[in-house]
Amino acid sequence: MSKNVNIGLVQMSCSADVEANIQKAINGIREAAQKGAQIVCLQELFTSLYFCDVEDHHNFSLAEAIPGPTTNRLGQLAGELGVVIVASLFEKRAQGLYHNTTAVLDADGTYLGKYRKMHIPDDPGYYEKFYFTPGDLGYKVFDTKFARIGVLICWDQWYPEAARITSLMGAEILFYPTAIGWDTNEPDPKQNEEQYNAWQTIQRSHAIANGVHVVAVNRVGREADQQFWGGSFVANPFGSLLYLAPHEQELVHVQPVDLALSEKYRTTWPYFRDRRIDSYQPITKRYIDE
Repeated sequence: MSKNVNIGLVQMSCSADVEANIQKAINGIREAAQKGAQIVCLQELFTSLYFCDVEDHHNFSLAEAIPGPTTNRLGQLAGELGVVIVASLFEKRAQGLYHNTTAVLDADGTYLGKYRKMHIPDDPGYYEKFYFTPGDLGYKVFDTKFARIGVLICWDQWYPEAARITSLMGAEILFYPTAIGWDTNEPDPKQNEEQYNAWQTIQRSHAIANGVHVVAVNRVGREADQQFWGGSFVANPFGSLLYLAPHEQELVHVQPVDLALSEKYRTTWPYFRDRRIDSYQPITKRYIDE
């Protein structure tokens, strides 16, 4: 039997006007709901510009409590529209303690909980360690009205362990709110192509290895020296692209997926059955050098 769910992706650009960004996201969620979406995912840190391109103490003023004002607004919207909302926010946990966090609001408006980003990058243009404490809630799944979903965030995308653990917890879909782009000072177009292809390929591999749908939602637009590359997509449990967004266009897309396909792919290619969990202890070491 099929288990069909309509997934909404809101790919948008952001400005320095927080309220305008929130309103744009709300409009995108409304459009997705009108198109039949049941679960809608927003991009990483959608309420602001991607502020982690610089180390600036003033940017901490962008953070808020979770649950808090934005989750309250989105919860009301979720209940009004009857949709699940996956919303990535800058969390102020306490004075001097901040996280990169995604909240999940159920279709009746209930706040189901949050996931705090576990892997925190520190690269030119992505100085996230200045702002974010690594997540301490562990990996999370959320039992929503329409599916049991797992949420990971951007840099988590590169770690198969995160996808595996979340899938082993029963996630039927992996959502990755994202903010990633090209350095506009990079003169080699081949480098840009390789970076985007690697980003897409690693996530499609998570779909294959775990027999789940994967949804990645990225931002677009030029911000400082970053050209965010969009390219949001949905992959099926064997890594095939069901939808691929363009690099520069703001858009709202709704993609039907059949969650029952996980049973088909997991019985045809039984990776879970053949896992040698007795042999995996070395993976908990930083590096195997003794």
